[in-house]
Amino acid sequence: MFDASDVKGYNKHMPTPFPGMDPYLEHPALWPDVHNRLIAAIADELTPLIAPRYYIGLERRVYLLKPDDIVFIGRPDIAVVSRQASPRPAPRPLAEVDVIEVEVPMTDEVSENFLEIREVGTGDVVTIMELLSPANKLHDQGRKQYEEKRSQVFFTRTSLVEIDLLRAGQPMTVVGEPVSSDYRILVSRGWQRPRAQLYPFDLRQPIPPFPLPLRRDDETPAVDLGAILHALYERARFDLRLDYAQPPVPPLSAEDAAWVKDLLADKA
Repeated sequence: MFDASDVKGYNKHMPTPFPGMDPYLEHPALWPDVHNRLIAAIADELTPLIAPRYYIGLERRVYLLKPDDIVFIGRPDIAVVSRQASPRPAPRPLAEVDVIEVEVPMTDEVSENFLEIREVGTGDVVTIMELLSPANKLHDQGRKQYEEKRSQVFFTRTSLVEIDLLRAGQPMTVVGEPVSSDYRILVSRGWQRPRAQLYPFDLRQPIPPFPLPLRRDDETPAVDLGAILHALYERARFDLRLDYAQPPVPPLSAEDAAWVKDLLADKA
């Protein structure tokens, strides 16, 4: 960490100290910004690799959630309002005409972005790329909606790339021997189902590059997600928003917490 009183420190683009995913970026209050910036950065990186046959659309999905759910997935502006409980007045007899303060149920929109890779000319969607969020991984209603969409994709010839950079919650379902990992990337080619490739990796590992499926007869470009994320970290100056003196949210295992402590001490 740099000394905030040192003005030069603010002008220095500090890289993330982690070899792969930075767990401090998973904080619910920060993740929506990380999510939207990262999915856009992936699109910018991939566009030159797949043009002129394909183009990438940045699409948006909207969830309608209750205020308590918004708090759960990290909306601090709503959280402050929803967690303030008004004191209950003492019970009193009702007059002939009385006015009672009540609350009405409210919902709020939570949106998240994903990518659609389309063929130029036909406009056909050949690949969908998802970056999981708390709304579709941790929230029951949001997860159900996402899993329904996921199942619909699996019944088509559209390929799916699913990136999970969140340690919290249960991983999305795959069939086969259970794999325990902090993070994972699923590459499901439309012409190979039900077979797919899973890239599991942990906090201490670099993010593995993965292939981007297009049409079956096309060359498959490699996506270096680790390089994209680390470049975004410096460009967005996430170092100014993270406090590495505090434990990350969600918390780490005791072994990983000790490893992070040593890693940050070496980088200080």
